[in-house]
Amino acid sequence: MSLHKTYATTPTDIKREWWIVDAEGQTLGRIATQIAHILRGKHKPYFTPHLDTGDFVIVINVEKIAVTGNRLEDKVYYRHSGYISGLRAVTLGDQLKRFPDRPIKEAVKGMLPKNTLGRNMIKKLKLYRGGSHPHAAQQPRPISELFGE
Repeated sequence: MSLHKTYATTPTDIKREWWIVDAEGQTLGRIATQIAHILRGKHKPYFTPHLDTGDFVIVINVEKIAVTGNRLEDKVYYRHSGYISGLRAVTLGDQLKRFPDRPIKEAVKGMLPKNTLGRNMIKKLKLYRGGSHPHAAQQPRPISELFGE
């Protein structure tokens, strides 16, 4: 029998930090995996799958995201209204023109758990056009400190 007890993270143990990402020139999928990693809390030593141990992530310059290949024309986002013939399709290029934050949000959302936990995690993602954001008081740290880029 072991003398040490297994450590179990509780909600009071969780310390939230703020991270900032500059999306200018970054590839969509690669940046989305890093953001999902932080939102999930997997970079912390006390990560627990059934708790939201993640941090807040601020993404600036979302309109300057890069994609490879012909994805601007070939990648299609679908949504359905629920009515007959209610299927709508929009390409990545059109989506970036109208709502440049949506491709990043959808990519990250697909990498999070598909339950209440994932829905709460995606709320900690803040997306902004341009280089400014209203979260200076939180003193966000650059994401390169974690991933060394």
